[in-house]
Amino acid sequence: MVYKNAPRIRLLLASGAAILLAGSATPPAGAADDGDKNDGGKKVLTVAVSQSVDSLSPFLAQKLVSTSVHRLAYEYLTNYDVKDAHPIPGLATEWKTSPDKLTWTYTIRKDSMWSDGQQATAEDAAWTFNKMMTDPNAATANGSFTANFRKVTAPDPETLVIELKKPQATMLALDVPIVPKHIWEKVGDFSKFNNDKQFPIVGNGPFVITDFKVDQFVKLKANKDFWRGAPKFDELVLKYYKDGDAAVAALQKGEVSFVQGLTPAQATALGRDRNIKVNDAPGRRFFALATNPGARSKDGKTFGSGHKALLEPAVRKALFHATDRRTLVDKVFQGHAVEGEGYIPPRFGSYFFKPEASQRIAYDPAKAAALLDRAGYRKNGGGKRVGKDGKPLDLRILCHATDPNDKAVGKYLQEWWGELGVGLKVDCLDNVSDPWIKGDYDLAFDGWSVNPDPDFVLSIHTCSALPATPEDAGATDNFICDQQFDGLYAQQTAEYDTAKRAALVKQLQSRLYDTGYMNVLAYPNAVEAYRTDQIKSITTMPEAAGNLWGQDGYWSWWSAEPAAGDGGSDSGTSTGVVVGIGVVVVLAAAAGFLLAMRRRSTAEDRE
Repeated sequence: MVYKNAPRIRLLLASGAAILLAGSATPPAGAADDGDKNDGGKKVLTVAVSQSVDSLSPFLAQKLVSTSVHRLAYEYLTNYDVKDAHPIPGLATEWKTSPDKLTWTYTIRKDSMWSDGQQATAEDAAWTFNKMMTDPNAATANGSFTANFRKVTAPDPETLVIELKKPQATMLALDVPIVPKHIWEKVGDFSKFNNDKQFPIVGNGPFVITDFKVDQFVKLKANKDFWRGAPKFDELVLKYYKDGDAAVAALQKGEVSFVQGLTPAQATALGRDRNIKVNDAPGRRFFALATNPGARSKDGKTFGSGHKALLEPAVRKALFHATDRRTLVDKVFQGHAVEGEGYIPPRFGSYFFKPEASQRIAYDPAKAAALLDRAGYRKNGGGKRVGKDGKPLDLRILCHATDPNDKAVGKYLQEWWGELGVGLKVDCLDNVSDPWIKGDYDLAFDGWSVNPDPDFVLSIHTCSALPATPEDAGATDNFICDQQFDGLYAQQTAEYDTAKRAALVKQLQSRLYDTGYMNVLAYPNAVEAYRTDQIKSITTMPEAAGNLWGQDGYWSWWSAEPAAGDGGSDSGTSTGVVVGIGVVVVLAAAAGFLLAMRRRSTAEDRE
């Protein structure tokens, strides 16, 4: 479960090992040329990442690192403007809707080519969506986007028609990679095909995936025929580092050009280097405490080993009242975050929710103790909370071993909850996804990257996102299934009036807040750094003061310009690049555009 760029990449899975299952079908290998094997003269941009790839299949991938790769390799119907994230052309150049809003017609561009030389057409888009509509395994990652589709057709190569069952407000925010039909129609079992055996992988984005090694790297080469213009670096390498200090050391040595997910201490140290620029901006993710509400599947079966005490709202809220968010922001994030409130980060202003004063679950240890007393969990002579069965209230929390924030927050919780009389074991694992999926946890550190349209991160808490059976995979984040939440979700999905929809989204967050299944602790800043002697300029999103890693688009790596001397020792400040998305224009911006601003993924998150 994790941080998605949905909106896609998932916090829970952030540290998990990549899932590599044997495919039973002919893999989508491409006929595209593998590129120059000789590194001589090649401009290579190396990015340090702290998250494992869960899958290179766009139909399965949910982690932020994976969905970020897919944004680089495939076009979506629409993209997000780098300035304010409003919808702009992607594979579709324009669109229109019928008066009843039930039929959407997209014009597909003529100048998008697959990397094997074939034309990208409306048939590719229609096939992608129809596959998701007819094969549950192909709907694993993004099925919520097509659940309301009645019919998808391609009357001609440049026209895509989507008919809906009811109005759907996300039709200009369908974060679904469009894949080449002539490649993917050869795949058999979509649940097992990870698209990671034959390279290069055919795509039509600004980069082409050329190689991949589990927990080592993903390599991509520039697509010289990309319709918006070729990237300025010849190759992009996402290099995996389990240890954040090792990634920082690599940046200092010039072995990588960019590092994200910095701790305050690392950011301070890097800020002293004249060849390194630190970007500290408001992020697009949240950092939360999730409780196991009772793992269950759509067939009504319960599973996992979640503590039964957490099925009681009073117990969940008691734990949250014993959690001091302000201290976590000040001591753990050292001010590089905003105190958590609603589910959607403040960066997305119209959707940001603040609980009412009477509703707010504030830090109040006395209230926490009173709630546990009333719930029947009283202290014994040794100061431990025990239930009516006499057993102590001891809990477990899943922690990402690679995320220092998880570990630091875990220590505070042990102290605060220990004073309350509740025991807490902090399980820091390299792979938290396995126990999470099995429901073998009591609490977990959770987080997602939120997209400009919040539909996806809301959909993962609906009953329809639950796995079909305990043995199946689902799109659910935390096994939440609440009928009131589902009713509000359905209303916001069908609401085209932006103000009314924003109000419904806030009601959804209010309901999620009141149930006590999740406690958003903070909205961490995007704290990242790059070498100015290797990268001359690069685009943040939003461009005025935004993030570089995990964008809602491909603007950072597509726009990145090599420094003079191809990564020499030249120092200097970044010049900054403004990408004019409506038209294919790249304008030079004023120096120092990387200002401080706002939000989460796992040691990243899911988009």
